[in-house]
Amino acid sequence: MNLTFRKAAEQDLDSIVRLLSDDILGIKRERYQHPLPNSYITAFQAIDADPNNELIVACLDGEVVGVQQITFTPYITHQGGWRATIEGVRTASAVRGQGVGKEMIQYAIQRAKERGCHLVQLTTDKQRPEALRFYERLGFSATHEGLKLKLH
Repeated sequence: MNLTFRKAAEQDLDSIVRLLSDDILGIKRERYQHPLPNSYITAFQAIDADPNNELIVACLDGEVVGVQQITFTPYITHQGGWRATIEGVRTASAVRGQGVGKEMIQYAIQRAKERGCHLVQLTTDKQRPEALRFYERLGFSATHEGLKLKLH
């Protein structure tokens, strides 16, 4: 498989939002329509302008088949160490089960190492037990209980 990774461009937004909406949870919270809502463009521009955020697309033969966001955060804990948080990981349904997700996460881990992070963290929705098993197979451990508070 000739999978390549690159920083997302604004022209990729249509493909990215399509990927984010292509599952049972994403279809409920994303708005994949034409034209895309401005909120996606505004978010992309903020991410793109932030040197501690990387929106990465995985491409197969030039087509976007995966997306993930990597956020690098300095912490006072762990002696002022940096962490990488992986968010919004999605692969196209046509390539699921072919190793794309594994390569994407390995890419994110490599980026974290390059940036001097001591830890890589991520969350997965409890409604996706297969995702939890996937991340555990890649070496992640469910060592903490995460909580969220929706503000609207």
